[in-house]
Amino acid sequence: MDISTTQTAPPPVPPPAEQKRAARGATRPGDRIFLGLSRGSGIFVLVLMAAIAAFLTYRTVIALGSNEANFFTSFEWNPSGNPPEFGIAVLAYGTVVSSIIAMVIAVPVSVGIALFITHYAPRRLSGLIGYVIDLLAAVPSIVYGLWGALVLVPHLGGLYGWLDDYLGWTGLFEWNGGVARSLFTVGVLLALMILPIITSVSREVFRQAPQMHQEAALALGATRWEVIRMSVIPFGRSGVISASMLGLGRALGETMAVAMVLSSSFDINFSLLDTGGGTFAQNIASKFNEANPLGRDALIASGLVLFVITLVVNGGARLIIARRKEYSGANA
Repeated sequence: MDISTTQTAPPPVPPPAEQKRAARGATRPGDRIFLGLSRGSGIFVLVLMAAIAAFLTYRTVIALGSNEANFFTSFEWNPSGNPPEFGIAVLAYGTVVSSIIAMVIAVPVSVGIALFITHYAPRRLSGLIGYVIDLLAAVPSIVYGLWGALVLVPHLGGLYGWLDDYLGWTGLFEWNGGVARSLFTVGVLLALMILPIITSVSREVFRQAPQMHQEAALALGATRWEVIRMSVIPFGRSGVISASMLGLGRALGETMAVAMVLSSSFDINFSLLDTGGGTFAQNIASKFNEANPLGRDALIASGLVLFVITLVVNGGARLIIARRKEYSGANA
């Protein structure tokens, strides 16, 4: 018999049902326990978020039932008055404006630092800078607030004067010479606080840019900046946007640092350099202890608005990440 022509029959393939039963039988008890714990943790988070939303909504309904002013447009905050009147117009304006100022300052600086660390700095220097940036994220908010009140506020007069001289005609940067406890100062402080978050996430995104694309651009004669502009930034654009929105989430909810820097007042000033204003978190922190039961419900109602805004911001970040699957670096 010719051995070369002898063929070995392949083993029989079990039916799909038997394969599934075998897979279930091969699952270890530890795997089943870990799966149950993981699933339970995810469900617990959802239940917890639903419970928080239900509690805030319940107390908000109680507060709005006694409010004699328009909750969304009123400039008053006097829930202990007779009749009680309170609204979030000033708080919403201050929260949004200070967060926008922080984003305008922090995002370009953070992207620049991330690009320098990943594509320009030597390995030792990039590691040191990255380590320092990560340490900034661990600084407590109260320390930022103390630094802002004792150092930042007294030394911003020169910048305020320069903005008034050259941009005061716009009205946005008109300064009357008062103390620099304005929404602009809050925005500068918030920019320093969210800079580590945006930088760290952007740095990791830029590191995941496909190396083959960069090498191809260099082989075609592109400069280092052209490589970054054509291959790195387009790849990491969605990641930078998501990092910015995560930083925005912290800026929206910052409390103690803002309370220590801002001179609270229920006025909306067109100029960003005028003293006064307010934010949701700062107003809750400064008025909660002295508020009566209705006043606490009013503060909880404003907290519900901040809760919804934060959810929308973080949800938008997740949607942007989901739209770009290459953000995970699988194609790098």
